[in-house]
Amino acid sequence: MRLSSAPAMQADALASVDAPTELKAALWDMDGTLVDSEPYWIAAEIELVTSHGGHWDTEKSHDLVGCALETAAGILQDAGVKLSIREIVDYLTGKVTAAIRQQIPWRPGAKELLAQLHARGVRCVLVTMSEATLAQVVVDALDAPYFEFLVTGDQVRNGKPHPEPYLTAVERLRASDPSLGLHNCVALEDSVPGVASAMAAKVPTIAIPHVVPLAPDHRRTTWETLVGKSYDDVAAVLLSAPTAAGANA
Repeated sequence: MRLSSAPAMQADALASVDAPTELKAALWDMDGTLVDSEPYWIAAEIELVTSHGGHWDTEKSHDLVGCALETAAGILQDAGVKLSIREIVDYLTGKVTAAIRQQIPWRPGAKELLAQLHARGVRCVLVTMSEATLAQVVVDALDAPYFEFLVTGDQVRNGKPHPEPYLTAVERLRASDPSLGLHNCVALEDSVPGVASAMAAKVPTIAIPHVVPLAPDHRRTTWETLVGKSYDDVAAVLLSAPTAAGANA
């Protein structure tokens, strides 16, 4: 069920320019950032298209990394899949969920950083285009309930690269802390659509490219890996982010 009946609040309305820059929330992408599930998605896409007589390969799958599932399903229809959008989403989600239940390939350093942020009082939220059924399997496999809530692809009208997923997360965080603004949050993302979504929402963004390379962009922070990264590293991102500069002006 989709929780958003209207577009999320505009980013400017979530900014609090007079507040001090303090790390209050970490907004985590899942596929490719927290877990290395992209190979599962790619295998499911190739199997589906091939079963309908079409051709699909890893390179074509890379174009779908980080996209809203409905968007990906439409592209697979164009590749020859003779199923409805909903049927394609259900098929892919089912295949990936089954694979995840067998083995969860955590991204290096991700669980360690997540645990440290949570221990330091940083509110952690999962912002993923996977649907809730799959996301919950991953969350339940963690060592502790690190995530305060999930924003999933079936809970928003507009998926990544639209800013709605991240704006929705910040709105929900503000419900219990009205002083929290965009400059108090950091997004962790690996994909082109995911990074675009977070940046469009004006959330200071850490990109950790994985399956698909990202072009250089001075408006975000780019890390090669999460291994060895700490609370201090994440908090430092806020000091150089454009929103932080505005908040401290």
